[in-house]
Amino acid sequence: MCATSELEFFSILINAGSLSAAAGELNLTPPAVSKRLAQLEARLGVRLLNRSTRHFNITPEGEIYLNRCRQIIQDINAMEQEVLSLRAEPKGLLRINTTPGFGRNYIARAISAFLKQYPEMEVQLTLDSNQPDPTSGDFDIGVRFGLPPDSNIVARKIMTNRRFVCASPLYLRNNPQPLVPADLAKHNCIVLKQDESASGIWRFKRGDSSETVKVRGTLSSNDGEVVANWALEGHGILIRAEWDVNKYLQSGRLVRLLEDYELPAADIYVVYPERHYLSAKVRVFIDFLANNFSEITLSHSSVAAVKGK
Repeated sequence: MCATSELEFFSILINAGSLSAAAGELNLTPPAVSKRLAQLEARLGVRLLNRSTRHFNITPEGEIYLNRCRQIIQDINAMEQEVLSLRAEPKGLLRINTTPGFGRNYIARAISAFLKQYPEMEVQLTLDSNQPDPTSGDFDIGVRFGLPPDSNIVARKIMTNRRFVCASPLYLRNNPQPLVPADLAKHNCIVLKQDESASGIWRFKRGDSSETVKVRGTLSSNDGEVVANWALEGHGILIRAEWDVNKYLQSGRLVRLLEDYELPAADIYVVYPERHYLSAKVRVFIDFLANNFSEITLSHSSVAAVKGK
């Protein structure tokens, strides 16, 4: 009798609740079930069940063995499903959630390319500024900025994404360019208010030293596209992610400031709840993003830069 067969036998026996019921499920006689149990106990050198004519009670050793049985059987089933999914053609509905601006500009573009390669897939893209918990079951994967704090969430990085301090040439014609972060206190800064974080606190790092600046300005919003447009129109200095302003930096409509200083990164991750295995549709889409995402975003930025000229 192989180890896996013993695990399945004992799990079926406990679930059945009696030797006779287990005999029916296993297509054996009750004496044969009793003999098989005795052989298992003899091999282990412990008693797993205290049994009478019609009933049995599991022993403490039996409890330990049962719990590990069930876990191992579950792991084996998950392993087999994962192996099978590697050969499966992705199909069915894939639900994706991300932020509005990034979703419109890049994820929608990636989905279009993905569906050309996998025409049997269906994709539902939800754009939400208040991003729901990945464990809620409302979507299959989310695209997020930064690592999630929840240890039950799996995160795979698909792109490096820096934050830049920027202003338009129009603003800089009328205001001195800041040379160090402390100079920002003298400028009109456009503040993006998101989440519960202190939006007017800008943090910088240079080498081993760090610096925090409290900025102020006449304009603030919770929408990234709005604050970017205000900066383009010359209203002040802002911090925006590389994916959002790269096209404007390339076209010259924005100028990067304080280049010697680093800001907290906003690397882009695909997140999903921790599971034993991923379905083919989820796994294939994540691999597609990881392999193609930089090419998609860079080509989009280059097109936008040409149009900007």
